[in-house]
Amino acid sequence: MEKSNPLKDLMQTTLEHVKALADANTIIGTPIQAEGVTLIPVSRLSLGIAGAGTEFSTKKQAPSESNFGGGSSAGAKLEPVAFLVVRDGTVKLLPVAPGPASTVDRVIEAVPEVVDKVTDFIERRQEKKAQEADFVSE
Repeated sequence: MEKSNPLKDLMQTTLEHVKALADANTIIGTPIQAEGVTLIPVSRLSLGIAGAGTEFSTKKQAPSESNFGGGSSAGAKLEPVAFLVVRDGTVKLLPVAPGPASTVDRVIEAVPEVVDKVTDFIERRQEKKAQEADFVSE
């Protein structure tokens, strides 16, 4: 028979609560019906779980007695990813447009705007030099 461990019991309780969060209905949502179209939300679930504990005893305690201190934590993040659109017997996946996922994506999105700003700056500098050259030649 396995000895009862307070940390094991604590983590088991935490995981049971997380399991209740992470069922299939959380990932594939409840269908929404409207005007002949069925929308089924699809989400991404990210979980983080941590736990720690310690057992300690004092010189005055009996060897079978111990003190336990511990804690556990769990966090969840639910992000919408897409919708399954069911209409007239056809199914389409309609992704939810996420923001830029990385620095490279942000740079690629910003390139046209940066190029426009640099081009405007260069044109203004050239116009200024042309005006100065016209002023000097007069």
